[in-house]
Amino acid sequence: MSWRTSTRSADNGGQCVEVGPLADGSGRVAVRHSHNPESSVIVYTRAEWAAFLAGAKDGEFDFGSGS
Repeated sequence: MSWRTSTRSADNGGQCVEVGPLADGSGRVAVRHSHNPESSVIVYTRAEWAAFLAGAKDGEFDFGSGS
């Protein structure tokens, strides 16, 4: 699996998140913590991942902004 580190993680205290597509052709995406790569991996469907990215881009998870 080819893991990529989130470009935004390093700016937030180095709590790095890595993502990577599963090699089975399903379109599913795996997510893990880069400081503990042998720990649990969460797998999302392509639709779930797309919904998460859309929410993140819309600021849905900006909890510090008072919303």
